[in-house]
Amino acid sequence: MTLLARSMHDIRYDADHDEILVTNPFSQAVLVFRGSADGEEAPLRVIQGPRSQIPDYVDRLDVDPVHDEIFLPAGDHILVFPRTGNGDVAPLRVIRGPKTELLGARTLTIDPVHDLIIAAGPTEVGWGELGEGEGNAYISIFNRIDKGDVKPIRMIRGPRTGLAGRVRINQIQVYPEKGWIVVTQPGPYDSIEPKDVFIGVWHINNDGDVPPRWKISGSKTGMMKPRGVALDPTHKELLVADMRRNSIFVYFFPEMF
Repeated sequence: MTLLARSMHDIRYDADHDEILVTNPFSQAVLVFRGSADGEEAPLRVIQGPRSQIPDYVDRLDVDPVHDEIFLPAGDHILVFPRTGNGDVAPLRVIRGPKTELLGARTLTIDPVHDLIIAAGPTEVGWGELGEGEGNAYISIFNRIDKGDVKPIRMIRGPRTGLAGRVRINQIQVYPEKGWIVVTQPGPYDSIEPKDVFIGVWHINNDGDVPPRWKISGSKTGMMKPRGVALDPTHKELLVADMRRNSIFVYFFPEMF
């Protein structure tokens, strides 16, 4: 009844509307549940069908409760849907084309305060034509209302970023109040204990080959393969999900907040 699959790689909570959003990549769908959903409960809404154009490798998303929109990273393009969409719904907008420089975009986050889409991915595609990949990761920043073949307004990439080489960005969050972008870099897919994994923090105004403002890395962090990250501004903490440790690490990070 829930329509959930065996694994969920990204879950977003819309506090304004008390809703939980998650993708099902196997059925090419976006599922929206009540915030208080419990047990085998059906979703409130499902975006699914040929008009949606959702590929089978999309397993991450974000929601903008201010402008009532849902955003999906889809490899070489970004899909934007109405938040209240239900059924076989066509995208409101699609960002796609050579000017976008999107390739392997697998994660994104929305800054509703500064009206930005912040997407990330590798420039070298691996699993599937436009699906999983690794190598020379990037962070691309677009205007929220962009559509079609548009250039990013800023793009963070290069050797000084720590995103060059056989690396990737698995999840990304933004803290709009201060303009911070937070990403997880868990290393190569096929490495059990990859080296040089980190949590990196950039600013929304950064552009080009810019090192992170802050970086959490090293053996003392306890991290082995960090994949997910969440922000807790109230307690000034970062929460990091580690795939290899099967653990959640909580870091006190007052400088960021």
